Amino acid sequence: MQESGTHRLVSGVRMPRLLYGTAWKQAATAHWVEAALREGFDGIDTAGQPRHYDEAGVGAGLAASNRDRDTLYLQTKFTPFAGQDPARLPYDPNAPLTTQIAQSFARSQGNLRSDYVDALLLHSPLREAAAQRKAWATFEALADAGRVGLLGISNCYALTQFEQLWREARVKPSILQNRFYAQTGYDRELRAFCRAHGVIYQSFWTLSANPQLLNSATVLALAAAYERTPAQILFRWLIQNDVVPLTGTTSITHLRQSLDVLAFELDVQDCVAIEALLDT
Repeated sequence: MQESGTHRLVSGVRMPRLLYGTAWKQAATAHWVEAALREGFDGIDTAGQPRHYDEAGVGAGLAASNRDRDTLYLQTKFTPFAGQDPARLPYDPNAPLTTQIAQSFARSQGNLRSDYVDALLLHSPLREAAAQRKAWATFEALADAGRVGLLGISNCYALTQFEQLWREARVKPSILQNRFYAQTGYDRELRAFCRAHGVIYQSFWTLSANPQLLNSATVLALAAAYERTPAQILFRWLIQNDVVPLTGTTSITHLRQSLDVLAFELDVQDCVAIEALLDT
């Protein structure tokens, strides 16, 4: 398998350059997952976290789309207890951490109707270093068993914390998924580390958190010049900077516009101009 304009090859797994995010869609999840796949999305991001995700709805949408499993990239997460709704847990909260992860993963497999998951992410770092190591070792066992392709972590904003995970992991993290926004300096140091070590940085909350970028004179001028929307310009800039953006839009028009970012490129000087906005 080779890299293309629409996919990246990551440790033998074809990851789309743009993913459809399924948080906060509740009863409409199946509808929008099916719509995204029918419009041409190949990658779905979800989580074993009923508080914010209807993972069974994702599975229903996958089934309704009639897409072959081999054409899809499915990514889910294990969410620690602190991020869960105690009334709707995908695992026994009194069980050992390794059992919680196994139970959550089995539930995700059932929800997604797939024995194999392309990527499994730890939804957030664990407070205790020993627990973090135990969780990652459990992830590694799932990868060793061929049930997961790639491992990663989300909501990890401290470079030292991610570096420690990298050093200690036998199966290195392939993915870091974070909010992309000014409050964390757009994760410049983390993104540089990812680029240097072959880790894929995925961005979420990319549009909602960045109205100042989308409404900047620079991005508006580029949108006019390329005959695209400001959102398309930002997504395209991210892709050309080795980022895989997530979009969770519930608009057919915006689904199509998101996929259209794979059909054009920004000139080098225009990428430099957008980069400069991150320093303002």
